[in-house]
Amino acid sequence: MPQCNNLSAAGLSNKGLPIKEVTGKLTSTTANSSVNLNHDAWTALLKKHVDHQGNVDYKGFKKDQEKLKEYLNYLSKNKPNDGWSVQELLAYYINVYNAFTVELIVENYPLSSIKDIRGPWKQKFILIGDETFSLGDVEHKILRKMNEPRIHFAINCASQSCPKLLNEAYVAAKIDQQLNAAAKKFILSSENKLSEKQLQLSKIFDWFGKDFISDSTPTVASFINKYTEIHIQPNAKVTYFDYNWSLNEKK
Repeated sequence: MPQCNNLSAAGLSNKGLPIKEVTGKLTSTTANSSVNLNHDAWTALLKKHVDHQGNVDYKGFKKDQEKLKEYLNYLSKNKPNDGWSVQELLAYYINVYNAFTVELIVENYPLSSIKDIRGPWKQKFILIGDETFSLGDVEHKILRKMNEPRIHFAINCASQSCPKLLNEAYVAAKIDQQLNAAAKKFILSSENKLSEKQLQLSKIFDWFGKDFISDSTPTVASFINKYTEIHIQPNAKVTYFDYNWSLNEKK
C-alpha cells in the first residue's frame, strides 16, 4: 500500500512466517490446504460497518471493538505454517492487514487521517503466534513477496485514495474472483483516468510499479489494459494524482 512508499525495508521482517508465490493463474480453492480458516466473524463486522462504497463506520467498529478483538485473537492464535496453501495464506495475510488497520484506527479514534498516528506502519502491534509484526512487515516482507500484484487493491490503508475496503473477508474459496473484482473496481474508479494516449494514475502505480510488471505485462499500462476496454497505447503519457490521506470514514 502507498502508506509505506517512503518506508525503508530496514527493520522489516517476516520472522519465518511462510511465504508462497503465486505461479501461473491463481485459482480459488480450499482443497489444497492443511487448514481452512473461518473468517465469518470478520465478514459479519465488515457487512455491518462498511458500505458498498467502501466507507467505514469507525464509531460502529468502536462499539463492536470486543468482537473485533475476538477476531484478531483468532488470527493471532492461528499462525500459518507450510501446510497452508497459497490461497489460504493470501486470504489470511490480507485479512490480518485490514483487520489490524481497523483496530489501529479504532484505538486512536477520533482522528482525521491515519497519518495522525505516530509511525502507524512501523508499530509492532500485530501478534501472530508469539511474534509481533508491523503493518509494514505484513505488506512489504510477506504480501509483496507472494508474486500477486492484486494485493495492492485488497489491502486498505484507511484513506480516501486507497482501494476500497471490501465488505466481506477474503477467503481461499473466492480469492481469485475477489482480487480480480478489487483490481477492476479500483482501476476503473475515479482514482484513475484512462485514455488511449494518456493515463492519470493513482500513486500506487508509481510507488509499486515494478510489482505490476511481468513477462505477460511488461509495463504498468499493459497490466491496466487487462481491466479496461480502452486499448492503452504503449507510449501513452503517464502522470499521477496526488494522494488523499483523509480517513475513509462514513459520514
